[in-house]
Amino acid sequence: MNKYSNRNANQTQSSAHFYRLPLYFLTFRLILFASLPYEIIPGYGDYWNFFKQAGLGFPFLDFWTEFPPVFPIISRAVYSLAGGREHTYAYLLAIFFTILQAACIWLLLSIIRIVWPQEDPERRGWLYLLLTAGLFYTWGYFDTLAVFFMLLGINYILLKKDIWVMVVLALGTLTKWFPVLLLVSIWKIRKPKKALVISLVTLVFVAAAWFTLFVANGDYTKASILSQLNKGSWETVWALIDGNLTTGNFNPEINRTIASSTSIITGNPPVIPTWLSLLVIGGIGFFVFWKSSLDTALKVVGFVGFTLVMFFLWSPGYSPQWILYLLPFVLLCFKNNRSRLLSLVLILVNLLEWPILMSRGKFQFLEEIILLRTAIFILLALLFAQIALAQNSNDEKIITS
Repeated sequence: MNKYSNRNANQTQSSAHFYRLPLYFLTFRLILFASLPYEIIPGYGDYWNFFKQAGLGFPFLDFWTEFPPVFPIISRAVYSLAGGREHTYAYLLAIFFTILQAACIWLLLSIIRIVWPQEDPERRGWLYLLLTAGLFYTWGYFDTLAVFFMLLGINYILLKKDIWVMVVLALGTLTKWFPVLLLVSIWKIRKPKKALVISLVTLVFVAAAWFTLFVANGDYTKASILSQLNKGSWETVWALIDGNLTTGNFNPEINRTIASSTSIITGNPPVIPTWLSLLVIGGIGFFVFWKSSLDTALKVVGFVGFTLVMFFLWSPGYSPQWILYLLPFVLLCFKNNRSRLLSLVLILVNLLEWPILMSRGKFQFLEEIILLRTAIFILLALLFAQIALAQNSNDEKIITS
């Protein structure tokens, strides 16, 4: 039996303890949806885009999409289940994401009892519940699905269930590219041979899925993969340098039923090549990777948080709903007062960006918001790196294998 299981068995009275908060969350969210007018449910999210694409047919066969395959396939299934009715489609999707967010709460509790074995998991769990219960990012976009796979992957990594790690990370990467970043931490806490196997199997699974789609329809699949290249930067310091004061939406002239339309430029080209910024930011990341030991669960989670923040600092684009990826790591890594403050600041800054300002056409304030958010990300990177690089810890160590 895994030694974490032995330790956690003594810390938890019953499995029902971990289902209480997810059930509270589901109850609150269903009451919220029942109370809100329909127009608020799709509201500021991307349902309009999801529904429009789902109505075009089967993704990668009848049209190209900017998303990896897992969600577009789910979206098409929901569309069919709803009989093509937008009202029903929106409610079904919102309920689906609500169930996933409840699962994320359960997974966070599971990770908390590994990272903080002497602490009551519900203290941080309640904060996560309260912060996300009414946060429309959790149901307005499909990032909740990728966050679910990411948290599930971390849980399996810490429990050393490597077969499930490969499956979950592959599915997560086929949902959104971010979960593949967890492979970096694998190379620090597993022996090189095992890390290589985990990485190769995960990437081969992902490549096989894309290859299958390419065989089915090469033009639409190729267009889907290349669609982001001509998109241009958005809502980052790189976008400010490039003069792109816009959201991450595509050029309105783009037609997803025409594969060649991906060549239509959206925004100005980059002033600073992405490879150059990757060289600098990647170099900093490699330094932390090289110097960190990751011999405790807290350090592993902190390093994953650091990896995510560094990726966001490098990425040419940023969307406010991406805060969902960072929020669990802030709650997991820092003491209660610091985690509360950082979580609230992150959420408020992102809400200020979208929907408070940008949905009202106040793009003149976008520069200040981007610079403020970037400064917060730099602070977070330093705090996460401090955890990953810490030399002394009383926590139980992870034995590499």
